[in-house]
Amino acid sequence: MPVPHKIAKKHKKAVLFFEVEILDAKTREKLCFLDKVEPQATIAEIKNLFTKTRECRPYTSIPTPTWASLGTCREGLSAHWNPQWYPARQSLRLDPKGKSLKDEDVLQKLPVGTTATLFFRDLGAQISWVTVFLTEYAGPLFIYLLFYFRVPFIYGHKYDFTSSRHTVVHLACICHSSHYVKRLLETLFVHRFSHGTMPLRNIFKNCTYYWGFAAWMAYYINHPLYTPPTYGAQQVKLALTIFVICQLGNFSIHMALRDLRPAGSKTRKIPYPTKNPFTWLFLLVSCPNYTYEVGSWIGFAIMTQCVPVALFSLVGFTQMTIWAKGKHRSYLKEFRDYPPLRMPIIPFLL
Repeated sequence: MPVPHKIAKKHKKAVLFFEVEILDAKTREKLCFLDKVEPQATIAEIKNLFTKTRECRPYTSIPTPTWASLGTCREGLSAHWNPQWYPARQSLRLDPKGKSLKDEDVLQKLPVGTTATLFFRDLGAQISWVTVFLTEYAGPLFIYLLFYFRVPFIYGHKYDFTSSRHTVVHLACICHSSHYVKRLLETLFVHRFSHGTMPLRNIFKNCTYYWGFAAWMAYYINHPLYTPPTYGAQQVKLALTIFVICQLGNFSIHMALRDLRPAGSKTRKIPYPTKNPFTWLFLLVSCPNYTYEVGSWIGFAIMTQCVPVALFSLVGFTQMTIWAKGKHRSYLKEFRDYPPLRMPIIPFLL
């Protein structure tokens, strides 16, 4: 009689799960406790699971979401739970005063034990970057044209819908309009944003800046008493050349940065010059798009010889310098082989 073979038992490899405790960064109050969270869970997935806790009740559990096997919520809502805490509003960090964790950060790669404590901060109502850009760029385009066509109630009844006799005024309108049309098209078809949203309050701040300056400069440039530049056609031609070159350079840099990051990716790489000569400025600065942007407005200021345009250029340069320095520091911190010759925005100086 044949002896039956013993069936070897297959031992399943034990899976190590994490527990995630989420506390309010200000009050240290426990907002939620996530049980059986997979080690490969990203911060973005934890945010989504945290949002699901609005369906919880104390000491009950919710089903694991279908989009990822992350775990369950053992302890539900605190008294201060806000149902509007959708993922884009959430900032999760390891320290109450530390930096926000990136959405792509993986739980098991963070300096935490199997019971992780994360601190939550509410970033406030959010709005998409695309919406903000389209709004802040469409405004100046429309506002400037109101002054250019001298619609009623701006310069007085006798000037309604009249046209300036100075060529530079019409040229300035073309340059200003083309600049913002370019920005709108780049927002729709070129830019790839690493972050999907920004605080809602930013749209009011940004629109006040762009719309206000657009109205101020347009009022003087299109005024019936506007006087052309001191050096006439030569000054206008020189300024127009600067403006066009810088606009082409700015667009070229945006295209180079777009090609550097695949669609849907947050991958960061060191930008290098391409065959396009306008991108060769990457050899000297980290943010040549800002360099070209400032150059465009300097050209526009020389062309129009208008104080509001000069002030707009100065304020813009100050803000872009802050951004450029921040990005430059990020490059140096992230890439050890970052080109040492580069400066943030102005070659050899700044």
